[in-house]
Amino acid sequence: MEKPIRGRIEIEFPSEEVARVVYESVKLEHETVPYRRSEIDLRREGKAIIIEFTAADNSALRGTLNSYLRWIKVAMDSFEI
Repeated sequence: MEKPIRGRIEIEFPSEEVARVVYESVKLEHETVPYRRSEIDLRREGKAIIIEFTAADNSALRGTLNSYLRWIKVAMDSFEI
């Protein structure tokens, strides 16, 4: 049996306003996606968005982080338009 994978990613943005807009965009996805093999704690602290995760295995980790990082990228791209 594999041990769970745990970690933390902290992404700092140019301002609290940018962090807030990106966080609010990603939060909607975060609240509606039912992950079965991973747990995510998503929060904003000042200019940073923090993602703390526990995944059952490498595949679950990769899928979960890809989703969150893609959502953040889309929100950033939309904010810049």
